[in-house]
Amino acid sequence: MKHPFIRAALAAAVLSTLQSTAWADMSVEERLKAMETRMNALEAENQALKGKLKTTEQKVDATSEQVEKVASKPTSGLASWAEKTRIGGYGELHYNNLEGKGGASNKDEIDFHRFVLFFGHTFNERTRFFSELEVEHALVGDKKKGEVELEQAYIEHDFTPNHRGKAGLFLLPVGIMNETHEPPAFYGVERNSVEKDIIPATWWAGGAALSGQLGGSFGYDFAIHEGLNTSAANNYKPRDGRQKTSESKAKNLAYTGRLKWTGLPGVEVAGTIQHQTDITQSLDASAGSANLYELHGIYNKGPFGIKALYAQWKLDGSGPASIGADKQNGWYVEPSYKLSEQWGVFARYSLWDNKAGDNVGSKKKQIDTGVSFKPHPDVVLKADYQKQNNDDGKNQNGFNLGVGYQF
Repeated sequence: MKHPFIRAALAAAVLSTLQSTAWADMSVEERLKAMETRMNALEAENQALKGKLKTTEQKVDATSEQVEKVASKPTSGLASWAEKTRIGGYGELHYNNLEGKGGASNKDEIDFHRFVLFFGHTFNERTRFFSELEVEHALVGDKKKGEVELEQAYIEHDFTPNHRGKAGLFLLPVGIMNETHEPPAFYGVERNSVEKDIIPATWWAGGAALSGQLGGSFGYDFAIHEGLNTSAANNYKPRDGRQKTSESKAKNLAYTGRLKWTGLPGVEVAGTIQHQTDITQSLDASAGSANLYELHGIYNKGPFGIKALYAQWKLDGSGPASIGADKQNGWYVEPSYKLSEQWGVFARYSLWDNKAGDNVGSKKKQIDTGVSFKPHPDVVLKADYQKQNNDDGKNQNGFNLGVGYQF
């Protein structure tokens, strides 16, 4: 069927012909022939127009179909990568104003202690990647105090909704702070000394791990990973034995297991055991196996909160025993109170000893009190006062200020 505007055009053309002056001078036969010629020309034009319209309609339909196909896809190309990739990070600046006594040095210092970036990517609903790259003390290079460290880089896969595994470089499941140490997550400018010197946080290693949920609000973690490599030169201190997965000696691996209970709102109780057959990677015949035991509890009820943690190393061998490093332990308790959504106060008592097995007084004691202000849940300003009462008389007392963030 002809389109309405084509029929109108034909009628107008015929009418124009009928009204022309030449038409009146023609015979009936000539008029019929002229009308036939004109109608044939108009029909040809009509067919040409119909062809063009059909071609245009086909192009429009093809374009619409392609748009629908693209729109039906959830993501494509760069958009898909961006949706599956996450970037985050945290950082903190510290100002320490401490007076040294009994031979301890003064500390008047401003330090951008940590600048950390997170990069993660989700491959599918069951497999993901996570990493953490850190710059410490702002400057890195020859005779500079800073370091660049890869703290995490692992692949994680969900075997079932309640059980997952990971392999790569990851933080070990021990203590309160080792896995969660972003500045807004804890009170005090500096990380507490018990977890830092005894556990020792932050502690990461290369290996593989299983994690998941059990019945009765219990969760578990089990990891096989590189062990420590400490020695008599650093008094067998666990912190100095972290290898940080940098061409780490792996003759003697370590095994870490944790059980955690979160059966009540605001409550967490967890314990970790780690075993390593030789804490010196078989480089010191006078040393042997090492075991770490850690237990902690967290309780939050309304604005009130309290944390408590105990950790202990037991080192075998005559080498650690000869300098009193065969037993190293520490504990702390930290009550806190939120004055509002933005303001919080805390106090902490810590006691630790990296030479707990000797006969010489070597305990370190510290009291911290302070306040935190959060203009945003992910931004914190901190101030605290510390007072030490160490057995050796070498104390650093004074105040610390800090600013931190996470995103």
